[in-house]
Amino acid sequence: MNESSQRQTYRFAFVMITSLFFMWGFVHNLDPILIPHLRRSFSLTVLQSALVDSAVFIAYFLMALPAGLLIRKAGYKAAMLSGLALFAAGALLFIPAADTQRYVYFLGALFIIACGLTVLETAANPYITLLGRPEQATQRLNLAQSFNGLAATLAPIAGARLILVDGASDAQLQAMSDSARQAVLAAEAASVKGPYLAIALVIVAIATVFFFLKLPAIGAGQTGRAAPARGAIARALARASIRRAVVAQFFYVGAQVCVFSFFILYATKAAGVSQIVAADYLGWGCGCAFVVGRFAGTWLMKYIVPARLLLAYALASVALCAVAMFSSGLTSLAAVIGIAFFMSIMFPTIFSLGIDNAGPDTEMGSSLIIMSIVGGAVLPLVFGYISDATHNLQYGYAAPLLCFVVIAWFARAVLREAQPAAAATSTGSIAHV
Repeated sequence: MNESSQRQTYRFAFVMITSLFFMWGFVHNLDPILIPHLRRSFSLTVLQSALVDSAVFIAYFLMALPAGLLIRKAGYKAAMLSGLALFAAGALLFIPAADTQRYVYFLGALFIIACGLTVLETAANPYITLLGRPEQATQRLNLAQSFNGLAATLAPIAGARLILVDGASDAQLQAMSDSARQAVLAAEAASVKGPYLAIALVIVAIATVFFFLKLPAIGAGQTGRAAPARGAIARALARASIRRAVVAQFFYVGAQVCVFSFFILYATKAAGVSQIVAADYLGWGCGCAFVVGRFAGTWLMKYIVPARLLLAYALASVALCAVAMFSSGLTSLAAVIGIAFFMSIMFPTIFSLGIDNAGPDTEMGSSLIIMSIVGGAVLPLVFGYISDATHNLQYGYAAPLLCFVVIAWFARAVLREAQPAAAATSTGSIAHV
């Protein structure tokens, strides 16, 4: 293959893999639409509706290591095809879940989708760095991730109009007989079938293209990496930076899921807007703020030490969580949109600071930090418990407030460790003058 043909092949492969970033971002950001929808259909408490997030993020915890082993044994392409197969299967299971009207079946379908997404994310993130010149790897990865942010903006807007159908009001439902009420709720629950069938068909089409697409065969035997040695996990956790990053990432993902997943419920209670309007605020407000915040934070890091910027953003988020707990109207919505802006840099910043100078423990440290996103399964339950116990959904923001305090602690710890190193470097420079 000549250089021109190879470049064209790589470009097409990049486009196809970037489509994966968009698709997993899209389906993730339908979860905030599903939560109020399923809560109404099954008369759930806030805590019970939070099981949507638990089903998704437990899958990440359980599948992270198997996904890595699959990549080592079968290669990146086989892993991506496996992830797409699970993704499509989970989306198709929404049809029998809606037909049977069983909440546990919806949770099972979400779990299978998330298993597929775990495999896809584990494979696509590193692989896309290989599609071209090494010096442009970071640029390619950031470009692909920007489509994930685009999905965060579009999914709530489109999903609300397809899933949150205009049905009977709560008062009208209460006035109906049990059979009539069940029939109305069953019809509303069925609104998920069309969107998730469409998602499944798109994923099958993408998988078909991937099956015939000739990708560079970079697998376990070609990466030059040996299998992890026994005790690698304990050795990685012996590093304070990795240990703290695992804790911080656990709480960060928990905070992000609380903010996004409960936004529609929050907006309808705190600001008194309809679910459709709330979904628009989620997409155009939180989604755009998250994307803009990521670009703004990347630019600010040219002038501000990342850990210091992370500390400032975490403290700003703590303050905004307090505002979200006790304000109302547009002020409450502006506070949550502000949180989306400030938390945009947190995941990649915590990740990079955690594995900085980790040497031979970098790979295992990375895996452990990725596994810690199981916080997205745990903290929403805390949010739901507080909301149900206090009969005030706004007080649930005490959960993400605590999470941002932990992130501030992490950033402060990084800065404290950096001070002696900077002083030693400064002393060494003076000694050599």
